Amino acid sequence: MTAASTAALGLVVGQSTAANAAVACDVTYTANSWTSSPGQGGFTANITLKNTGDPLTSWSLGFDYPTTGQKYTPTGWGANWSQSGARITGTNMPYNGSLATGASVSVGFNGTWTGTNPNPTAFSVNSTACGGMNPTTPSVVTSASAVAVNEGGTATFTARLSSAPSANVTVATARTSGDTDLSVSSGGSLTFTPSNWSTAQTVTLAAAQDSDTAAGTAAFSVGGSGVTAATVNATEVDDDATVEQSILVTPASVTVPEGATATYTVRLAAQPTSNVTVTSAAGSGDTNITVSSGASLTFTSANWSTPQTVTLAAAQDTDNTNGTRPITVASTGLTSRTVTATEADDDGGTNPGPHAENPYAGATGYVNPNWRTRAAAEPGGAAVANTSTAVWLDRIAAIAGSSSVMGLQAHLDEAVRQDAANGSAPLTIQLVIYDLPNRDCSALASNGELLIAENGLNRYKTEYIDPISTIINSPAYANLRIVTIIEPDSLPNLITNLSFAKCAEANSTGAYVQGVQYALNKLHAITNVYTYIDAAHHAWLGWDSNFNPSVNLFYNTVAGTTAGVDSVDGFITNTANTSASKEPYFTINTTVNGTSIRQSKWVDWNFYVDEVTFAQALRTALIGKGMRQGLGMLVDTSRNGWGGSARPTGPSTSTVLDTFVNQSRIDRRIHAGNWCNQSGAGMGARPAANPETGLDAYVWIKPPGESDGASTDIPNDEGKKFDRMCDPTYTGNSLNGNNMSGALPNAPLSGQWFSAQFQELLRNAYPPIS
Repeated sequence: MTAASTAALGLVVGQSTAANAAVACDVTYTANSWTSSPGQGGFTANITLKNTGDPLTSWSLGFDYPTTGQKYTPTGWGANWSQSGARITGTNMPYNGSLATGASVSVGFNGTWTGTNPNPTAFSVNSTACGGMNPTTPSVVTSASAVAVNEGGTATFTARLSSAPSANVTVATARTSGDTDLSVSSGGSLTFTPSNWSTAQTVTLAAAQDSDTAAGTAAFSVGGSGVTAATVNATEVDDDATVEQSILVTPASVTVPEGATATYTVRLAAQPTSNVTVTSAAGSGDTNITVSSGASLTFTSANWSTPQTVTLAAAQDTDNTNGTRPITVASTGLTSRTVTATEADDDGGTNPGPHAENPYAGATGYVNPNWRTRAAAEPGGAAVANTSTAVWLDRIAAIAGSSSVMGLQAHLDEAVRQDAANGSAPLTIQLVIYDLPNRDCSALASNGELLIAENGLNRYKTEYIDPISTIINSPAYANLRIVTIIEPDSLPNLITNLSFAKCAEANSTGAYVQGVQYALNKLHAITNVYTYIDAAHHAWLGWDSNFNPSVNLFYNTVAGTTAGVDSVDGFITNTANTSASKEPYFTINTTVNGTSIRQSKWVDWNFYVDEVTFAQALRTALIGKGMRQGLGMLVDTSRNGWGGSARPTGPSTSTVLDTFVNQSRIDRRIHAGNWCNQSGAGMGARPAANPETGLDAYVWIKPPGESDGASTDIPNDEGKKFDRMCDPTYTGNSLNGNNMSGALPNAPLSGQWFSAQFQELLRNAYPPIS
């Protein structure tokens, strides 16, 4: 888990053709660009230099930018960068100058552009040209893989290229099969150039008016010469028969905590010709449940597809009944819908089963007996041994368990026992879904058992997700609130770490996205299961160059599931990481002697300094993109307390920027990119529901005392490798500013008990534990 920058769109420079040249090279240049205002913006350049000639003891990489508006900013890694006019030069650092034949080094920097941001066209190493251009074949990227077109109306999607073409490319959209009533209305021929390739252009599809009652479908190819085509499937929304889904309600069952509120959303499935009023009215049943707001909603031809919110309230009472009441959602001429509202009683009675807006609200947390036993055996550990922590299903064998470690069914059975003993409150059990093929593709400590190249995606579905969903779908567990944490570090790696071969493979094959979508489809279908996708942390995705692409990736992945945006309850940040929930003594808007805190070495131009502000901003951006209004966020606080004697008690008085930040920050890591068994870290805020606006809960997902990774190479049959970031003697790399790793010594394999780490976390807990 690092703050590496994203590699998105690429071109490759080929090897020199000089047969006996002393210097020969391959260079891969990838640039992720963003627009800050019309005609200008920024970019992150990632460059991989491969030595294909004689061994080098030092190197100097040079290239020219095609325009004078492309500028290197003094933020780079892996090389000493400079710019003179259009010429960019990067010379090796002391630690990466030696490149054997076939060896590679990854370097990069941030920059700004005005006008356009084309890729450079030629590179040299030690003044020797690397060779001719070999651009990768761009792919067509569409905003949707399927669209619905109202009969007699139109619908749109956008298209762009995945990388810059070497010359102008014409992308045509044409129907290849299906209902001839569906056609291309406009945008059938789009032109992309080496400078506008990343700008989305619009294609409009039309559905002709007919007299049949069939909802026809058609496939459209979007492609052309020199690009890899995409397919968009279109469905005609017929208006000659009753549209059974003309009012769409999500969800159809709502749990309303006694004395509180819950919501559902309403929208139309088809565009109306005039305004439509949709009402929500309570029927017979528990009169304590009422419609608090949104009883009458107006939809127009412009806002018909935008969900609007209805709020239900449950009055405080003295009975112990979980009463229900149907809410009829109706409009003249449209088929009505029914929402079943159930009161979550707080006076006693049976635990509610329907899906809650926040699974942590009013609930107690499952205590893992395996972890409780280990924690209680540690000096002082009894004080936290009954804290709720997650169960990690990090390999197929973990589902069944063993004679010494409980399997999934045993945990769920124990959760039912704990639920029966906790009175009227529901119980939440947290499961980490963590076995994607090519797992943890940019690191080594948590590599998994499945590989994409060895049928890993199919095995993930059939041998891992399917058995998990079958077990938790048992009626015996219907009253539990089962929270699933979906694949830590998976999607974020597709934003920042495509220079790693396993990440690139996960991206090009679609294995990560398809795996996450499959997990969501299977798990969301179970009413009492809650899904939260891992979204890394602020020191990984907090830069605009990573944040905005992450929002797009998260949204597109979720929107591509069967249930679309309704398939997720929220996202989680800081899983197994140590980023502070809140930095109390400075914010991103703080200035020191007139200089922004963002310019400090610690913040490093990030837009966030802690997890709460990052999580809240990510939530806002995702809802703005189209996620549901009730989206919730979780923050893992199991090891981000940063207490102890080193914790500052107030802001620094220094007027020197870096000194101020280093003396004021509670996060005491050497570098924000450090993640493995961090020295000085402490247990953070105890699990709690609704701790901040937009946050469903603070949670302990990574159980304190379980190692992040081995500090030396330990042979094992779990697929876990030795990562130098877990070695306390490691002097670092470009991803952590070439700093020491900050890891504790003598650590076992990831997931195994590490007593010294538990004691470190207990000693430095904040709030303190006594």
